[in-house]
Amino acid sequence: MAKTTFGEEIYLRALTGGIVGAQMLVDYAKVAFVSPRNIICAATSAAAEAAYIRETGAQAAHFIAEAGNEAETAQALAAFQPEAIVLMFGGETPIEETKAIFLDLLKAIAAADIPADIVLHVRIFAAGGLTAALQDQATAEYLQNSEVFVYTVDLDRGLFVYNFVLFSEEGVSLEPLLAFPVTVEHADLLNRSLRDKTLQWADA
Repeated sequence: MAKTTFGEEIYLRALTGGIVGAQMLVDYAKVAFVSPRNIICAATSAAAEAAYIRETGAQAAHFIAEAGNEAETAQALAAFQPEAIVLMFGGETPIEETKAIFLDLLKAIAAADIPADIVLHVRIFAAGGLTAALQDQATAEYLQNSEVFVYTVDLDRGLFVYNFVLFSEEGVSLEPLLAFPVTVEHADLLNRSLRDKTLQWADA
């Protein structure tokens, strides 16, 4: 990781999860969070869950996806009956391993035909996870008939952006819906972690 300590990486996830849970998910009455079994993804999820519950007083639950348990996880998600499923796939696990679990989980969610919005972590989206998922016909049909969102980071402007995913014959595109400014502290951690660059700008 780029010039950040492990403690700073965890704190960065606390700040990020706080924005996701308190600002991006507040319109849902019941949210399921799914992460692989690693500390970074679980930290982001836990922060988002805590912020979401604090902000809304609504119900949330956490599910762990691992190689081989994707169908079982999808059945547990279906039984929970969430309005939204947040797939927090990023973290320290090698991205190809993470992507494989993500793809198998989405196939299982599609097979279970869970009627929920899908919210994606920026890293799995940037790594081509959604594009790869569309190669499976059943998964593609499920996603195209669902509301799919992804949060991204605009490092130059110090923003988290909540995007609606548009599907077309040309592929996938994003329609920005909401933008949330981050603090100088948060921006500094994001830049050091993601691109080893520190921006000089004042707190507005």
